Amino acid sequence: MDTTLHPAFLDEDFLLHTETARALFHDFAKEQPIIDYHCHLPPEEVAKNRQFKNLTQIWLAGDHYKWRAMRANGIDERYCTGDADDYAKFEKWAETVPYTMRNPLYHWTHMELKRPFGVERILKPETARSIYDACTEKLQTPEFRARGIMEYFDVRVVCTTDDPADSLDYHKQVREDGFGTKMLPTFRADKAMAVENAEAYNAYLEKLSAAAGMDIQSYDDLLETLKKRHDFFAEMGGKLSDHGLEQIYADDYTDAEARQLFSKVRGGQSLSKEEIGKLKSAILFELALLDHSKGWTQQFHLGALRNNNQRMMRTLGPDTGFDSIGDFSQAQAMSKFFSRLDNNDQLAKTIVYNLNPSDNYMFATMMGNFNDGSIAGKMQFGSGWWFLDQKEAMEWQMNALSHLGLLSRFVGMLTDSRSFLSYPRHDYFRRILCNLLGDDVEAGLLPASEINWIGQLVERVCYKNANEFFGF
Repeated sequence: MDTTLHPAFLDEDFLLHTETARALFHDFAKEQPIIDYHCHLPPEEVAKNRQFKNLTQIWLAGDHYKWRAMRANGIDERYCTGDADDYAKFEKWAETVPYTMRNPLYHWTHMELKRPFGVERILKPETARSIYDACTEKLQTPEFRARGIMEYFDVRVVCTTDDPADSLDYHKQVREDGFGTKMLPTFRADKAMAVENAEAYNAYLEKLSAAAGMDIQSYDDLLETLKKRHDFFAEMGGKLSDHGLEQIYADDYTDAEARQLFSKVRGGQSLSKEEIGKLKSAILFELALLDHSKGWTQQFHLGALRNNNQRMMRTLGPDTGFDSIGDFSQAQAMSKFFSRLDNNDQLAKTIVYNLNPSDNYMFATMMGNFNDGSIAGKMQFGSGWWFLDQKEAMEWQMNALSHLGLLSRFVGMLTDSRSFLSYPRHDYFRRILCNLLGDDVEAGLLPASEINWIGQLVERVCYKNANEFFGF
């Protein structure tokens, strides 16, 4: 049986349903460089220019999207996170792929095989061995080491996600090597707010103390230490922070309360739910002030309900594919937090990513409340995230942003990925963007006479807005 791709599947006009969409993509979007301003690439692998032993190691290891699909397909855990050999794991993934039709994994799988590997066949059990061998052979060449893949996709900037206690030695190494892609750190201080577990929090503070060369005994010590590490990240080129939260913390508190509650948890005592909310709110506010003081952009990834399967959490730990969309109340806390900062003109550039699509319009309108004319697109409703970085949900996000804000000022797509093979998601996003605009032109909703302006809009959303907004 012929296993090559059908001419209409993943051809040059994939997802582009009109002549206008095709023109916008090929003339304006296709050749734009990539700025991946939020990802989870391991800095060590970039610094050491990792060479991957085989396709499983670069493609399946750490990919909880694929693990979830495999489990749903009845694949035993040993082939996901367990001790099965690498080819056996890949074989089980190939067995699962035909069952992923209409899941975005089906598109991503074949897009990532096509670029950079040049594989234009459908992955299934019959093709697994030949595809695995062909890709693994290419992975042994210099062009398919970590940096070579980034160069292939014309990645100009990647912003990794880093703890304040991180030494950033690998970022320094990449910068000194003169690698063409900038690798910049992002300040992810969630552990500095994780006061709900006193034992774990105090262990973390010891690590943070060692990194900063400062003793943290009081709340003021904590703030001074965080500022010192924030300054260090800025010296290393950092321009963004990030927070992965269920919801923004904006409880009422006094500085005296914050100091007293920190002393309590530093002494090993557990805090009540109300006390946890107050202390988290205080620390988050201080972190936001640091971002504003340096002209950084603060990011908030909101709404994930994590580690739902307690049995698997005990067995495998976090970030193994057992998270879901949560239904947290978001609007009041966001409004209060942003107002608290805006009252004294200390609200940094902000991107908020929503995980519950029922909140899209609320998120989009909330961002509009705090634009002040100082910076174009200062408050951003961020791209479709996690469960929403697929065709339908990307369209929902861009439609909400278009209807309630300015799509033309959108900073566009990011991978949010740990994989060097995820860059085709930028191509996926660009095709969806061009198709949306193309449909509007051909339906008479946008003027065909302004196609060059619309093309410039595409260029801005794909690359130029992010480059200017973040100051790369």
